[in-house]
Amino acid sequence: MRIHLILAAVVAIASLSVTGLDRIKETIGLPTAAEEHVTHGGEVKAEHESPEHDEHDEHAAGEHHAKHKIVVTSPVAKDITLTQQYVCQIHSRRHIELCALEGGYLKEIEVNEGQFVKKGQSLFHILPTLYEARLDADIAEAQLAQVEYDNTENLVRQNIISTQELKLAKAKLAKAVAQVKLAQAEMNFADIKAPFDGIVDRLHEQEGSLIEEGAVLTTMSDNSVMWVYFNVPEARYLEYQTAINAGENQDGLNVQLKLANHKLFDHAGKIGAIEADFDSDTGNIAFRADFPNPEGLLRHGQTGTVLIQRVEKGAIVIPQRATFEILAKKYAYVIDADNVVHQREIVIQNEKDDIFLIAEGLQAGEKIVLEGIRQVRDGEKIEYEFEEPDTVFSNLKYHAE
Repeated sequence: MRIHLILAAVVAIASLSVTGLDRIKETIGLPTAAEEHVTHGGEVKAEHESPEHDEHDEHAAGEHHAKHKIVVTSPVAKDITLTQQYVCQIHSRRHIELCALEGGYLKEIEVNEGQFVKKGQSLFHILPTLYEARLDADIAEAQLAQVEYDNTENLVRQNIISTQELKLAKAKLAKAVAQVKLAQAEMNFADIKAPFDGIVDRLHEQEGSLIEEGAVLTTMSDNSVMWVYFNVPEARYLEYQTAINAGENQDGLNVQLKLANHKLFDHAGKIGAIEADFDSDTGNIAFRADFPNPEGLLRHGQTGTVLIQRVEKGAIVIPQRATFEILAKKYAYVIDADNVVHQREIVIQNEKDDIFLIAEGLQAGEKIVLEGIRQVRDGEKIEYEFEEPDTVFSNLKYHAE
């Protein structure tokens, strides 16, 4: 009996029409066969879509693509100001430690921290009791030697003793006088004076301290001219050295200093020295720029950024967007007299904002593709619109500077 019921159900289901199935699906909430043809965008997809329709769309897209015009311009020769920046350390022209040449009691400090002093001005006075006593003893020895010399001289006049004794007495006196001078020099070390005009730094000892020979009392800085050190890569070194050798330090090589507050220092500098060797680890060489500091704004130990500006005269320049890159090499499309496009490798000398300075590969007056680079192919003959270089460059960022 159960077998007959199952067979009857199977036959009933098989006999249902497609319409009946759709009704059942609609009743239980499933999509019908027609709805299954609806695409994700909500449009019904035709089962027999015409291939001519696809060809028509592709043709329309090709016509739309062809409507993009190809714009051509030319490289030009211009005088371009290039600026490179280097992090720097600022040093005083003279920055020294003032040390006690003799030990003793620090009797007096005659300056304040941060005070500007003149050359020869007294700064510290040390009371060297030991050396003072030694000076007194040496003076006494010199006086005794003088008496002995006078007595010996009288005896020689009387022919009581030989002249040899007089020579010995004279030598003894000279030695005693020399000892006095040495003791006086040691005493002078107790009075420490400024060796040059400059600024006194922090005081490391206070009055009343018992100091040893060689103790650091303070440091002094001569800030009239500041030495600014920075590192330059080899390629830039060759450019700068060539400019310096050509005497362009003032006109063609402008050196500025940007301070920590991002403002430019009021006075221009000049390249004062270049070290002898490159650093093998970094490939850089150290430069020193000298900056006058009449207002005393710069101090030893500051940091900043050196800006070196040089004028590249007659540089061949093109917009950066007129180039493309393949495997880390730069190329441009050059158009010959027959309007045929040729892919050409170029070498970039420098870049500034949105232009390239060309070292090799292009000459002024040639025609290069500016807009529509993706539409052209090497060896293809094209139609284009030419845009004057002056118009092109007037819209670039560098021109506004």
